[in-house]
Amino acid sequence: MVLKDKALAGLRRINLDGLRWRVFDAKGQVLGRLASRISAVIQGKDKPTYAPNRDDGDMCIVLNAKDIGVTGRKLTDKIYYWHTGYIGHLKERTLKDQMAKDPTEVIRKAVLRMLPRNNLRDDRDRKLRIFAGDEHPFGDRPLEPYVMPPRQVREMRPRARRALIRAQKKAEQQQQGTTYVRKRKRDDDLEEDVSA
Repeated sequence: MVLKDKALAGLRRINLDGLRWRVFDAKGQVLGRLASRISAVIQGKDKPTYAPNRDDGDMCIVLNAKDIGVTGRKLTDKIYYWHTGYIGHLKERTLKDQMAKDPTEVIRKAVLRMLPRNNLRDDRDRKLRIFAGDEHPFGDRPLEPYVMPPRQVREMRPRARRALIRAQKKAEQQQQGTTYVRKRKRDDDLEEDVSA
């Protein structure tokens, strides 16, 4: 009952006529990529009628917030700061601790920090409903699942590619029982090249 009351809070302040209800599944998604897609849908940037001074965005329901993923070492290196109001009371919490405490706030902060800071921000925040699991009280609404585009992995940089090829050759030679010798030009080979 508490989940339903919290999820339905503030809906009366939103004009729901003509809005689509988009469902995002956060399971296995990268936090920043998911948040950027959600912020675009909330602002209405995916519609041809987008205008920055109107709030034409759709309702967004995010499920499985506890299963969101991050890249790199962000679980331990990303830190959320807040101040209590007293002198010297700057508090901090790592992303790992925040995920254990309340995973919905991780996605909410990521999305809100991608929205423009103007008078429409509070209404856009009300259009975002995040749930830690896959249960939500909006089953009576016409829901549309949002399909995330496939992630495009960047092609490897030349130096990293050469290092990978060298490591593969070294591993192959070690399996064959021969030692890996890197070929280097000697000084006398350089002199022959210059004289020729």
